[in-house]
Amino acid sequence: MTGGTVMHPAPRRVAVFRALNLGDLLCSVPALRALRKALPGAWIALVGLDSARPVVERFHHYLDELILFPGHDAFPEQSARPAELPGFYRRMRSRRFDLVLQMHGSGAQSNAVASAMAARDWAGFVPEPRQQEEGRLLAWPDDQPEVRRYLSLVSFLGLPPGSADLEFPLNDDDRKQADALAAQLDLDPARCIFVHPGARLESRRWPIERFAAVAGALEKEGWRIVITGSSEEEALARRLAEQLSPRAVNLCGKTPLGALAGLLQRGRLLICNDTGISHIAAALATPSVVIASGSDVARWAPLNRHLHAVLHHSVPCRPCAYRQCPIGHVCAKAIGVEQVLAKAALQLRKGRRHG
Repeated sequence: MTGGTVMHPAPRRVAVFRALNLGDLLCSVPALRALRKALPGAWIALVGLDSARPVVERFHHYLDELILFPGHDAFPEQSARPAELPGFYRRMRSRRFDLVLQMHGSGAQSNAVASAMAARDWAGFVPEPRQQEEGRLLAWPDDQPEVRRYLSLVSFLGLPPGSADLEFPLNDDDRKQADALAAQLDLDPARCIFVHPGARLESRRWPIERFAAVAGALEKEGWRIVITGSSEEEALARRLAEQLSPRAVNLCGKTPLGALAGLLQRGRLLICNDTGISHIAAALATPSVVIASGSDVARWAPLNRHLHAVLHHSVPCRPCAYRQCPIGHVCAKAIGVEQVLAKAALQLRKGRRHG
C-alpha cells in the first residue's frame, strides 16, 4: 500500500459508516471488496441498519460485524432513536477503532457522526473542494455513479480500487429454496418475467395501472409474470395481481431474499422501479428494464446499459426527495406503456446466458 496517511500504519480495526438500505449497500460492495483485499487481516465492521443484517451475513468475506446505528434526525432511512445515540458513541469509543470510513454520502451530516466515534483517525467525503485533505478527505464527486464514487474514495486513500462489478453471492440453501419454490408453483424461471412495482418512496413508483398493462401484454405473449416486493408492499402487489390472469404468481413478502435472488438469477427479465432489486439484478446479470421516476439516474442507474435499459424523463425537480410528488408525478407519467414494452421486447430479443 502506498499513499493515504490514514493507512499508515495499516489499520487493524476499521468501522465503515453506511447506514443505508439494500440498494445503497450493494453499490458499496466493490469498495468493501477493495478494502478487504488491501487489509486482509483487519477486523472490518459495518455501522448500519438492522435491515442490512442479511446482506452483511452474505458478505461475511468482506465484513466481520454489523454494528447497529440508532439513527439520526438528518437521515430518513429509519426512525431516529436519539436517546440511544450517547450510548452508541460510548460503545464505539470503547472499541478503539483505528479508522472510521465515512461512506454515507457527502459528509454534510454524516461527518459529525463519523468524528464522534473517536477512532484513531477517520476518513471519507467532504461536501466542498476547499475541505479536501490529501489521502484522507475527498471532495464529494457529484458527477460519478454511486458505485464509482466509493471506489474513488478507496483510490484516494491509496488503495487499489479494483473492479466496479456488483455481487450478490448465492449459497446452497438459496438455490434449494428457489428450486422448491419453482417446483411448488410450477415455474420455469427461464420463461418468467419478474415485475417489481414498489419502491420505498411513492414518488419513485411508476403507476400501478401501467405496470398492469405491461405485465398483461407480456402474459398474452406467453410469459409467466412473477410479482415481487417487500412485506410493506403487499397491498400494491395485490392490486397488480388482481389485474392479471390467475397464472400470475405473487411472491411479494413471501420469500427470503436469497430464494428470490435464486429465482431471479435464472429469470428472463426484471421490470422494476429504480430501487434495490435493480441492483440485485445487476449483481446477478439478469437483464432488466428500470423505470426511474424522480431518482438521480446518473447516480443510481446500472452501469451495464446493454443488460439494463433505463427509462426516465428529465424534469428540473429531479432528484425528488418528496414521499409523494406534489406536482402530479410528471416524470413517471411521461413514461408510457408502449415505451416499456418496446424496451422489454429489445431485452428479450437479446437472449441471455444463465450462470
